[in-house]
Amino acid sequence: MKLKICVVLFLTLISCNNFQKGKVDVSQNLGNEDSTIKNLDLEVYDYDGFEKFLNQKNNKIYVINFWATWCAPCVKELPYFEKLNLNYKNEKVEVILVSLDFPHLYDSKLKPFIKERKLASKVIALNDVDMNTWIPKVDETWSGSIPATIIYKNDTKKFFERSFTYDELETELKQFLK
Repeated sequence: MKLKICVVLFLTLISCNNFQKGKVDVSQNLGNEDSTIKNLDLEVYDYDGFEKFLNQKNNKIYVINFWATWCAPCVKELPYFEKLNLNYKNEKVEVILVSLDFPHLYDSKLKPFIKERKLASKVIALNDVDMNTWIPKVDETWSGSIPATIIYKNDTKKFFERSFTYDELETELKQFLK
């Protein structure tokens, strides 16, 4: 099982890298902003620290998206999560973007990406190399590929291992608003 998850994750990394032709390069020279980007607060968790975001029981709806800057389908759908966050900010909905970027790229790729895209949703980084342990804890059906999204409220949860359009994402959210 662990080997299967590792193979799937490896194939996911390769397949997402194949989509990079359409990706915007955020590694350009940022001049004076470079120190600002390095000082950008980025919450980094191992799985044990992150797990609290999956188990809130406060009548709020959580939309948690697993993504990475190197994954073109992930980057393509990020504006939909941002729009959802903006449109439902007064409805007890919280969008959390969980970056699976590599730790050595936080300063050179992830932080500039967050700043350039002006991401308003909460962005955290999950830095736990023991994927074989934490992926099935997130959801038993998750192969490890991204993008992946969890929408939950208290004990009701839905997991999606796919990309979304805004309308599809909003439709899923509305089921929790009823």
